[in-house]
Amino acid sequence: MEMRRSEKPGSEIQASDTDSKSDHVALEPILSPPLNPEAPAPPPPPPNGGYGWVCTACVLLINAHTWGLNSSYGVFLAHYLAHSTFPGATYLMYAFVGSLSISCAMLVSPLATLTTRTWGTRTTLLIGVALQTASLLGASWAKEVWQLFLSQGVAFGVGMGFLFVGSVGIIPQWFTTRRSLANGVGTCGSGLGGLVYSLAAGRMIETIGLAWTFRVLGLVAAVVNTGCALLIRDRNKAIGSNQGLFDHRLFRRPQYLLLCSYGFFSILGYVVLLFSLANYARTVGLSASQASTISALFNFSQALGRPFIGLYSDSIGRINMAMLATLLSALFTLLFWPFATSYGALLAYVLLSGTVAGTFWCTVAPVAAEVVGVRDVPSALNMLWLVVVVPCTFSEPIALEIVGGTGHYIGAQLFAGFMYFAAALSLLVMRGWKIGEVDVLQRLKAEGGEEKEANDGMQPIVGYGAMIKDCLKLRKV
Repeated sequence: MEMRRSEKPGSEIQASDTDSKSDHVALEPILSPPLNPEAPAPPPPPPNGGYGWVCTACVLLINAHTWGLNSSYGVFLAHYLAHSTFPGATYLMYAFVGSLSISCAMLVSPLATLTTRTWGTRTTLLIGVALQTASLLGASWAKEVWQLFLSQGVAFGVGMGFLFVGSVGIIPQWFTTRRSLANGVGTCGSGLGGLVYSLAAGRMIETIGLAWTFRVLGLVAAVVNTGCALLIRDRNKAIGSNQGLFDHRLFRRPQYLLLCSYGFFSILGYVVLLFSLANYARTVGLSASQASTISALFNFSQALGRPFIGLYSDSIGRINMAMLATLLSALFTLLFWPFATSYGALLAYVLLSGTVAGTFWCTVAPVAAEVVGVRDVPSALNMLWLVVVVPCTFSEPIALEIVGGTGHYIGAQLFAGFMYFAAALSLLVMRGWKIGEVDVLQRLKAEGGEEKEANDGMQPIVGYGAMIKDCLKLRKV
């Protein structure tokens, strides 16, 4: 096979097969234009440690006091449903309160990215601290369910979104070979926070009441998140990070569409687990204390699992690890959860499934770097958060509607399991693309061209046929 390269910058490589006409043209590599035709010189290599570990610790604590705090909503949900706290509110309304907090965090991502680009990371984080604190204080005085929507739902979600978007891209900027490990350590904070806050919220609601529980949680989160906002540093200028709000050209890349598919289906499954386990425990006859313990241990197992996912991602490949962990989550949900009807069985299930349930959150940034390149990670994630707004909003309401319509949790359990399976399938096809990309770059280098890092300059596009053909190869990607 002969490859001829055009002399014009940005032109496509045209491939011709002089030996056989049977090869499908989709299997031939071409090059697509870069997102930034006037891309600067490659950035300096990350320190791969140093102050990056301080930033990792800050991200861990921010995740603990945002996503971890939000994970305790399962305890609040069980309390609302058991005590009819707000007159006239239905189970579906309560489900939307929890879903809104996540969807609003994703929906605010363009605004948070804009503030990061205009005023910097620290300002974005401090805005999030102020909004989150105000939301919890507001929820403590809520008397009607619409007030709960605005406080614990919308305002908390917006504040969490500013904190999340401002911090999620920090760790990949500081690491290379340890990137997935550091990211796993940072994201395990949500599991640790979920463990502490689920136990603490359950106990405080019983002892000091719902209102003061909100106030105590708000004060603790405000102090910790403010300290982290003052310590954390980004490397946006050093790497020439692309802080664009919307780069629609990413949607022309099939590999980015697969990343979006991975996120969409993962969130549909994950939110069901996150918010339903405590209420499921109550429906099988467990006490409120046991239900909060179930929710807490689910978050604890996430904290245990995420660093190992990061560690082995660096060893066996980031896409490989994300795919295997997501597939395991599907299998655990389908094969174990429906049969966990006692306290001991449910404890065993949450300890097992929690290790891989939140795989998306600890792999999305490293996998995005593999797909679009480090420079374009902020822009890629910014649009991905908008893609997952829909599953964030409707996942738990769908699950509770299934439960309400059938009277059993089996439908919701199957729904969550098959969503995880669809996410794993998306990663399998993405894996085929990555293998094809690596092969194309190696071929170009062998033919005398310079080997280019993916997405810096010209990026290989692998045909759809090659994606399917290569996805089962034993390769580290």
